[in-house]
Amino acid sequence: MLTRLPAVLVLLTAVFTGTAHAVPPPPPNPSDAEISASRAEADAKAARVGELTGRLTQAESRLQELFDEVSYKRELANKARVDLETAISEAQSARNEATGARVQADAASRAVEESRRGLDEFAAASYAQGSTVGSFSAYIGAKSPEDLLARAQMLEAVSSSALNRLDQVARDQGTAANLDSAARAALQKAESKQAAADEAKKVAEQAQQVAVQAHSAQASATSQLESDKGAVERELAAARGEVNGLEAQRQQYDQWTEAKKREEEENARRAAAAAAPAPQRPAAVAAPSGNRVQTVINRALAQRGVIYAWGGGNYNGPTYGVRDGGVADSYGDYRKIGFDCSGLMMYAFAGVGVYLPHYSGYQYNSGRKVPLSQMAPGDMIFWGPGGGTHVALYLGGGMMVEAPHSGAVVRISPVRYGGIMPYVTRLL
Repeated sequence: MLTRLPAVLVLLTAVFTGTAHAVPPPPPNPSDAEISASRAEADAKAARVGELTGRLTQAESRLQELFDEVSYKRELANKARVDLETAISEAQSARNEATGARVQADAASRAVEESRRGLDEFAAASYAQGSTVGSFSAYIGAKSPEDLLARAQMLEAVSSSALNRLDQVARDQGTAANLDSAARAALQKAESKQAAADEAKKVAEQAQQVAVQAHSAQASATSQLESDKGAVERELAAARGEVNGLEAQRQQYDQWTEAKKREEEENARRAAAAAAPAPQRPAAVAAPSGNRVQTVINRALAQRGVIYAWGGGNYNGPTYGVRDGGVADSYGDYRKIGFDCSGLMMYAFAGVGVYLPHYSGYQYNSGRKVPLSQMAPGDMIFWGPGGGTHVALYLGGGMMVEAPHSGAVVRISPVRYGGIMPYVTRLL
């Protein structure tokens, strides 16, 4: 028996050492309470993000309403300025007409006075020579009855002509006075219109300024909400990271436990049957690939955080935006690489071989119409006449992914029902 002992020791040594690797010391094992608390904190952060997302969506909707109000008030101010310019021009014309009428009235008055003086001189001369028979000296020296008659007719004609001329000048004076009165009335009316137009211009410009201030205040509030949401999202990412870390530690501990169990079982088998082969683990089965709808959704979600650029995006990803001559240019979209709403849809669906045009109105008519109440994940949602205002991709659970507007980024948002089309478009 003593001579066989070394062989037994060698056999036992081979059984317990063999070729297998020893399991390392156990990793940290967080408690269920720690994991639950970490998950609860992450859930609370996620709920807060959801709340802020809803408030941010409402704030941005209000911001758009105020922007539209600014545009409307701006046009009213432009109208008031045009009306004032017209009133000033009309008032100036009325002043010119009043000045001309006053000149005519003054000239007519002077003519009446001159005619009256001439008539007075004629009457005085006639009276000096005999008022009852006209200018008697004109008859003295007549050489014949015919000459006498001719001189009488001449005196009568001179007197009648002077009186007629005086009457005509007086009528002209009346006409000129009437013109002067009408011109003054027109001038008063024109100046009144000018004053009203000037007041309307001031009111319109004040209303425009109020609208601009309201838009600016809302923009500031919206920016603060975006900042708050970003901060909570970072906190959520950190909380999820902590959860993932604890769960990873638990998974590593479970794997260690399993490995330790297998090691002990293997050692027991080796001890029981010195040459027992190690069990073969079954080959891993590949996870099934996602369906086409999920592929589209995943491609869109992968672009979260990419900047909005009007006119940006194609089948291959984000691109430079283009100039629009207005709001997008004020945000510098043409200098940014990103997506607009329809560009994001182009990229998402290109992943399953569906190539959409870069216009939401055309995309609205690119597939089967489904009532809004029956929308499903992967459907495109549209706003505005003919779907030409905006498009987003429905994710399910009342949420969507979209490239919303200049200054924002691709994001997940609650579905907005204001101005929404009654049908969604289903391509898959």
